[in-house]
Amino acid sequence: MIRIVVFGASSAIAQALARAYAAEGARFFLIGRNPERMAAVKGDLAVRGAKAVDTLNADLADMQGHAALIDQARTALGAIDLVIVAHGTLADQSASIRDVDLALNELTANFLSHASILTHVANVLDAQGHGTIIVLGSVAGDRGRRANYVYGSAKAGLAVFTEGLRHRLAMRGVTVILVKPGLIDTPMTAAFAKKGPLWSTPQRVAIDIRAGIARGSAVVYTPWYWRWIMCVIRALPDAVFKRLSI
Repeated sequence: MIRIVVFGASSAIAQALARAYAAEGARFFLIGRNPERMAAVKGDLAVRGAKAVDTLNADLADMQGHAALIDQARTALGAIDLVIVAHGTLADQSASIRDVDLALNELTANFLSHASILTHVANVLDAQGHGTIIVLGSVAGDRGRRANYVYGSAKAGLAVFTEGLRHRLAMRGVTVILVKPGLIDTPMTAAFAKKGPLWSTPQRVAIDIRAGIARGSAVVYTPWYWRWIMCVIRALPDAVFKRLSI
């Protein structure tokens, strides 16, 4: 029986991944901000076969409370086999570039809060000598673009932090995987009116994450074609890149 902690349990991608593990009889400790959504996720996982589901309502932007959250999860589960860090926000870029507070909130929600949680989680898994950490990043962190550089810079910082964490824990029996989804149809992206052929689903992301765990991947681009799309975007000379509206 795998014991799983999920930060941001109402995330569509986190839910899709948790459902796959629930069918195998996993035990969960779910952490999220919205009590109604958390109750719905708990009920859904229980119906799908989860052995047990504990929930805790918390604002993950409150970094002073992160150590207590980890302690409560460890007490409830006994030990932790898998941690999924999936919380975050996607603020409007045009508003973020004019409102410093909004920009800083975006950086806190998508980088600083993750760095805090991951530090606490890493210390616990390091001490117990095993475990896997899944971190939801984004292809937006691969290159700064005018359309979303506030969000993208947070994800870029998260990518480097995760890479360093992986290096630190490599010899300690702890696996750290960064997931880089592309355009995914979720409530967070509901404001995007047009969803073309490059868009995918949380279910596809969950399948790719599980495959990445099985392969021992360090980074999982999902769907797979985003690895090559971002490879091209990163390779564009700055003189060309500046003329593109992407």
